[in-house]
Amino acid sequence: MNIIIVGCGQVGRALAEQLCEKDNNITVIDENAENVARVTDKLDVMGVIGNGASHNTQKEAGVSKADLLIAVTGSDELNLLCCIIAKKASSCQTIARVRSHEYSLETSFLKDELELAMVINPERAAAEEMARVLRFPSALSVEPFSKGRVELIKIRLPESSKLVGMSVRDVASKYKADILFCTVERGDDAYITKGDLVFEAKDVVSIMATPQNAQEFLRKIGYRTQAVKSVMIVGGGEITHYLCSILKKNRMNITVIEKDREMCDRLSLDFTNVTVIHAGAAYQEIMHEEGIESVGAFIALTDLDEENILLSLFARSKTDNKVITRIKRIDYDSIMQRLELDTVIYPKNVTADTIARYIRSAKNTRGSNMENFHNLIKGKVEASEFIVRAHSKIIGKPLSELRLKDNVLISAIIRAGNVIMPRGYDTIEEGDSVIVVSGVMGLHDITDILA
Repeated sequence: MNIIIVGCGQVGRALAEQLCEKDNNITVIDENAENVARVTDKLDVMGVIGNGASHNTQKEAGVSKADLLIAVTGSDELNLLCCIIAKKASSCQTIARVRSHEYSLETSFLKDELELAMVINPERAAAEEMARVLRFPSALSVEPFSKGRVELIKIRLPESSKLVGMSVRDVASKYKADILFCTVERGDDAYITKGDLVFEAKDVVSIMATPQNAQEFLRKIGYRTQAVKSVMIVGGGEITHYLCSILKKNRMNITVIEKDREMCDRLSLDFTNVTVIHAGAAYQEIMHEEGIESVGAFIALTDLDEENILLSLFARSKTDNKVITRIKRIDYDSIMQRLELDTVIYPKNVTADTIARYIRSAKNTRGSNMENFHNLIKGKVEASEFIVRAHSKIIGKPLSELRLKDNVLISAIIRAGNVIMPRGYDTIEEGDSVIVVSGVMGLHDITDILA
């Protein structure tokens, strides 16, 4: 595909890196020459310096031959204008990042009237991810597949975990839970699980299961499974607005602490059932006054990554309950892993994954169609969902007879709405939804898993 990315900020750079694969020709546009150089020096992509909403700039970037233009600048309006110009100048598909909650109720209208292939709202997507984790407070992350029928759940194993010292095979035999272990992250290493892998303290483990079976397994191994009933949020920006909209439906007790008076007033007007506190003093003082020790979860959502990290560390020192940290800068990822804060949400990664999912799905092949995609362990392991079509080479054969590439795991099969945790005697049939966890990056078709 010929792809143009407008905006070379962190999202644009993450997109260029993720999409820079065989058969994709990428051109990036940004008014800042340093931003463009930062991408073109690292990746095999073309760069154009200029205004992405300018027809001449888009012509220079090759919009007439483009298959897709993605606008991810810091301005919602500029992103929409870039897409309008591109649609007038060519027949390419367009994707716009639109973050403001004021536009959220108009997403369908914008998509239809401006003929957008997709409207991406990273703040809302991040809020939805946080809400899922609050339902499973012991989880680091919860990624839904097949419309929520099955979920990929990450947990961290403390030294006191019942799983430490046991092999995958031993755990399956002892607890008899209908789940599948998928990956283990251990320091800088990542593994697709096998039966003889032995769990160690501090491992980050991912499991595939239905929500009910996951809850049952986590309860058996001593993890907290009750959904959070109260939450304290520091920071009152866009994500907080979306999160309050989602959580108020669950009758959750919500307290928001924010320094900006105008933002406090807006939240108070929009959410009469949310306690909004204007932070005239240091955040930590008010967190203590409002009972940080007793809330079910704490979420750091200020505009500063460093402040979110410090607030989360403070919260961790006061409570053993759930702590969620929003981080803007993707390059903080390795640091955050070493801090072991709890759940860390990167809205920019959510955006890049969503767009990558659309592009791979657009490359429909004869054997399958990609329906879902998550970068499970950045740059190391992906989780993909495929709908199997007629005449695919994998149909009808027992899984034990399929010659799969190394580091590939078929982790779930959904057939007629029923979830099958795969065993060697199971087969894949036409119309099945198949979820694959793979250390082989860039899968586009279900048959790509074959050796």
